[in-house]
Amino acid sequence: MPSFLEFFAGGGMVRAGLAGGWTCLLANDIDAAKAAAYTDNWGAAVLKLGDIATLTTADVPGQADLAWGSFPCQDLSLAGAKAGLAGGRSGTFYPFWRLMTALMAEGRGPRLIALENVCGTLTSHGGRDFDAIGRAFAVAGYQWGALVIDASLFTPQSRPRLFLIGARGDLTIDPDRVGDGPSAPFHPPPLQSAVRALSPIARARLVWWRIAPPPPRIRTFADLIEEAPTDVAWHDQGQTARLLDLMSPVNIAKVEAARRQNRRRVGAVYRRTRPTSDGGRTQRAEVRFDDIAGCLRTPAGGSSRQTILVVDGPLVRSRLISARETARLMGLPDSYRLPKGYTDAYHLTGDGVVAPVVRHLASDLFEPLLGEAPTSRAAR
Repeated sequence: MPSFLEFFAGGGMVRAGLAGGWTCLLANDIDAAKAAAYTDNWGAAVLKLGDIATLTTADVPGQADLAWGSFPCQDLSLAGAKAGLAGGRSGTFYPFWRLMTALMAEGRGPRLIALENVCGTLTSHGGRDFDAIGRAFAVAGYQWGALVIDASLFTPQSRPRLFLIGARGDLTIDPDRVGDGPSAPFHPPPLQSAVRALSPIARARLVWWRIAPPPPRIRTFADLIEEAPTDVAWHDQGQTARLLDLMSPVNIAKVEAARRQNRRRVGAVYRRTRPTSDGGRTQRAEVRFDDIAGCLRTPAGGSSRQTILVVDGPLVRSRLISARETARLMGLPDSYRLPKGYTDAYHLTGDGVVAPVVRHLASDLFEPLLGEAPTSRAAR
């Protein structure tokens, strides 16, 4: 049974994705609330709460097959401060990597290292941050490559994320797991552009990982909606009317089109600040009715929480998305125990990794690279 280390572990969504075919040797996070959720679902045996910069190799047991690091995205996000890897949050990549290189020096470097972050990593600091990560892999002797995977292939949520995966130099790579060049849908044009701009050091050990597209997703956003959630209430008619008043003519037209379809439609709404014709700025509500939710975002930093708009003929209802609905959008089963507070639960899921994406990577790439028989994928 392969083993793994989960850094920036949050509530253990990578562990949920890897499922029972893997053994966790160590999980680490600095956030006490997230650590409490991790313990509630997985127990405290392997969890170490604290700053990753304080960890040493003595904290890491055994020899792991995989080290996973979903380091914070705030400094790499297009909506963030754009400090990149020099920022206080996303810069935690460096203490993570120092720990990896220390394990390598002891002959305990993980056979695979996987990193996950926002796609803004590709263009952060003109591509220099992406190159820095690639050079780190290459200098350490790892073959490495990148994939952009949108969670909407697996769950009804628009959530494209960048995955950088390195294989230790002594690992024999099955030729079927790499391609001669980029291929759709996991190597989109922005990734190809970033690769072209890589330094010779990073490019020297670059590979184009090949994974199969998943089967077509069956469930839609509407399938995940709770009729009577316990943590949020349906808005009254006045609140819904005020939400509709924030919509531009284009978005109101979407609502009217949904009304004319004579069937229940569920839309996802975000409030955004948009420029006005007189040079000012105003708040707008923007809705989508494409059967998927917008990307979940954490409430920190002023990001709005996602609102649900249910249109059923002339009846229009609205409310905040519930915590359980956010968990379902992350591919977590209803048996997964969420924090009791709504904000803590939303923060946990909005910061997480979509579990079925991890499962697909494990079955289509990690396990074959490790010589393991792929374990079954979770039902979608």
